Amino acid sequence: MLVAIILFVVVMGAVLLAVDRPKRVPRWLVTVGFVGPALLMLTFGLVYPGLRTLWASLFDRRGQNFIGLDNYILAFTQSEFQIVLRNTALWVIVVPIAATLIGLVYAVLVDRTRFERVAKTLVFLPMAISMVGASIIWKFVYDYRAVLRNSEGDLIAQQIGLINQLLVWAGLEPQQFLLNTPFNTFFLIAVMVWIQAGFAMTVLSAAIKAIPDDIVEAATLDGLSGAKMFRYITIPSVRPALVVVVTTIAMGTLKVFDIVRTMTGGNFQTSVVANEFYRQSFVQQNAGLGAALAVILFVLVIPLVIYNIRQLRISEEIR
Repeated sequence: MLVAIILFVVVMGAVLLAVDRPKRVPRWLVTVGFVGPALLMLTFGLVYPGLRTLWASLFDRRGQNFIGLDNYILAFTQSEFQIVLRNTALWVIVVPIAATLIGLVYAVLVDRTRFERVAKTLVFLPMAISMVGASIIWKFVYDYRAVLRNSEGDLIAQQIGLINQLLVWAGLEPQQFLLNTPFNTFFLIAVMVWIQAGFAMTVLSAAIKAIPDDIVEAATLDGLSGAKMFRYITIPSVRPALVVVVTTIAMGTLKVFDIVRTMTGGNFQTSVVANEFYRQSFVQQNAGLGAALAVILFVLVIPLVIYNIRQLRISEEIR
C-alpha cells in the first residue's frame, strides 16, 4: 500500500508539472501522463486476467495438458451443466422482467400520493441490504421443520419459517421450499426480484416525473386516463429508462452468486454459472473447466453491455 501511494504521488506530481508548463512539454506527453496510468491499470487488472483465463480454459484441470475446446463441449453437453445453463437462463429472463414490472407499477401507483416517500423507502430498503444478508433473511422465511404430531394429531414442533407457519395456520402442510425441484429455483429468484424491484422503482419513478406536464394534460384532454394513459403515454415516455433498468438488472443477474451459495450452495439443481465456476475452480480444483465457465459468463454479458451502450447513445441523441 505504501508503494502504491508513493507511485500515485510521483505520477500525479509529474502530470501536474507537465500541465503547469505546457510550452516546454509536448501535448502528447501530457495526454500519456493522464491516460497512461489508467490504461496501465486496466490492462493489468482486466485485460491480462481475461486473456489468462481464456488461455487456461483450453487446458485440463491441472493446467498442464492442452485439450482445446473440450471444456466448452463438456459445459454444453453434460446434463449437470445443462441444468446450470437452464437455471441461469431462467434467472436472466424472470428477474429483469418481474423486477422491472413490479417497480414500474409501484412507481405509477405511488406517484404524487401523500405517502409517496414512505412507500418508496419501504421498497428501496432491500437495496441497502447485502446479497448475503438478504439470502439469510429469506432462508429463515423459507425454513422448514419436520412435522411432529402428538397422539391427538396436534403439531408439536413449531415452524420458524414465516411462509410455513402461515401454511400451518391455514391448515396446510409445510413445504420444503429450497429442496423441491424445479420450484426451488423460482423461490431463489424471488429473493433477487425483492432486491432489484427497489432499483427499478427508483429509476422509473424519476423517469415518470420527467414526463412533461403538457403531454399529460394534452392526453387528458383527449380523453386518456387510467390504463390507456399508462399504455400510450407513460410507457413510451419512459422507454429509455426501461431499457436501462432491464439490461442493468440482467447483467447483475447473470453474475448472481451470493444468493445461490448462501441459501442452497448450488445443491438440489439450483446452481448457476457463477456458482458453478466457483465450485469447479476452488472446490473441485478443476481450473480448466472453471475458466471455461468464466469465459462463457463473460460472453453472455457482452451483448447486454453493447445493447445498453447503444440505447444510451440513442437516448442522448434524441435529447
